[in-house]
Amino acid sequence: MQRVLITGATGNVGLGMIKHLTRLQLPVRIVAGVRDVEKARQVFKDFPELEFVRFDFEQPATFKEALNSIDRVFLLRPPHIAKIKKYFTPLFVEMQNQQVNQVLFLSVQGAEKSKVIPHHKIEQSIKAFGFDYIFLRPGYFMQNLTTTLLHDIKQKQQIVLPAGHAKFNWIDVENIGEVAAILLHQFGDYKNSVYEITGYENEDFHTVSRIISDITNVPITFKNVNPLRFYRFKRRMGMPKGKVLVMMMLHFLPRFQSAPHISDFYEQLTNKAPTSLKTFVARERVHFTP
Repeated sequence: MQRVLITGATGNVGLGMIKHLTRLQLPVRIVAGVRDVEKARQVFKDFPELEFVRFDFEQPATFKEALNSIDRVFLLRPPHIAKIKKYFTPLFVEMQNQQVNQVLFLSVQGAEKSKVIPHHKIEQSIKAFGFDYIFLRPGYFMQNLTTTLLHDIKQKQQIVLPAGHAKFNWIDVENIGEVAAILLHQFGDYKNSVYEITGYENEDFHTVSRIISDITNVPITFKNVNPLRFYRFKRRMGMPKGKVLVMMMLHFLPRFQSAPHISDFYEQLTNKAPTSLKTFVARERVHFTP
């Protein structure tokens, strides 16, 4: 039975992926790579078959044990990590040492065009190490509204970003987790390829703010700010420098790009339509209440 290591297991995508892997009753052993094993056991108390191992991108000493007897890795980039050589190269070296040659990397839509973003550099590094890979490039997470952007929504009834009228493609993390689970299981059928997973809506933050307002009856507005002001604002809030810079790139650069490509890969793989924005906001409306 193959053993797969899920990094970022307690995050949105990791949780969704483990749920779907378990629900599909696949013949794999799922190993959750987490910083705090005891805390993770509580998060996954309803998953008795799940294995746990300590894994921390910022602690290379955790890599050897985490990769022991692993056949395949689901890899993502923690939001605050921007120094790819410092944190990912030691991991890839250890993967080579232990002959772990298969990696599913959660990248981002447009990574092939935006050479300054960390995801592009990770993709290139995976290829340079010679791993068999699948690059899954999702659109913009709907769950950003209920996580990264939620503080401003709840405290100020605003979404504050340097995004202008840029269009983003909106995808539910639940859809991503489902696709990632299938690709991880059927890795050999999809390896050494790139797949975009998107929703069917390209919308700017002005429109998304109106959707939230209409469904929740909470008046949410979008406030566009210049990148420098955004940087100062988030740093004063205590957000790590690396995370602020990545947020700036991911929200400012699309202003100079065409609208994202819309893919039907999710529907091809699952025979279902991806979650719509209105469905997501209605499902998560409790988050938007002040």
